[in-house]
Amino acid sequence: MSFYPEGYLSHLRDERRLSPLTCESYLRDVRVLIELSGEVPLADLNIHHLRHFISRLHARGLGGRSLARMLSAWRNFFNYLVRDHGYVHNPATGLRPPKSPRTLPDALSPDEVGHFLAIAEDDPLAIRDKAMFELFYSSGLRLSELRNLARSDIDFTEETVRVTGKGNKTRIVPVGRMAISAIVQWLEVRKGLAGNGERNLFLNRNGRPISQRAIQYRIEAWGVKQGMPGHVHPHMLRHSFASHVLQSSGDLRAVQEMLGHVSISTTQVYTHLDFQHLAKVYDAAHPRSKKK
Repeated sequence: MSFYPEGYLSHLRDERRLSPLTCESYLRDVRVLIELSGEVPLADLNIHHLRHFISRLHARGLGGRSLARMLSAWRNFFNYLVRDHGYVHNPATGLRPPKSPRTLPDALSPDEVGHFLAIAEDDPLAIRDKAMFELFYSSGLRLSELRNLARSDIDFTEETVRVTGKGNKTRIVPVGRMAISAIVQWLEVRKGLAGNGERNLFLNRNGRPISQRAIQYRIEAWGVKQGMPGHVHPHMLRHSFASHVLQSSGDLRAVQEMLGHVSISTTQVYTHLDFQHLAKVYDAAHPRSKKK
């Protein structure tokens, strides 16, 4: 049975062209399935087995989102086994994870974003960090997307960035004036760090591509240094981009395209953020909403 994960990895990497991190996530979920199946051969698993596995994982504390992701990996894995290894059915078809409470993403207000991005550019790493954070907020990038950007992905004439997102799909996103200015300043510093042929836009102090964990750490550290009221993380800047653009434009489809969401339902969570903003304005301003 050990040949299945290797073949599945080849399927994910070479046929579906998924990123290494996504491939590892899928394989991790498949390993959980194999562990839970115990002595029962994969070919003998049915929907009742999988429903029991999901119940066990739910009892361990896994939420609806994590279980939905795991079921998706299992479903894809069994599709691969049916296609390439003669399995006759996919026991994960039609199986639904337990629902979990819907939580809204954290987002900063425009004033809070302005305060966070007011970074004193007094050393090379501060200049780099400001450029990264401005681009995060300006274009709504994912952490992995920003980390993997190449110098050539920025078009200064058109003021856009070419982003390779989930599923190796490419999209073009506008870049704001302040982010362009910060990137130009960083590129001057980058010249003294980058070795010949180094393609990545953002580098560490040794001239190598900066890691995702390092970016997370720098955002957290700057959040503390700037006196932000809560924990600041990369996705918070992406969420803030989405909610602020939606509040100003009301164009859900445009926000979906800029974020790189496959489904409009994923983007619709930001309409709830927009409603929260409107509700606060209403409660503060409408004479009939105020409590006596």
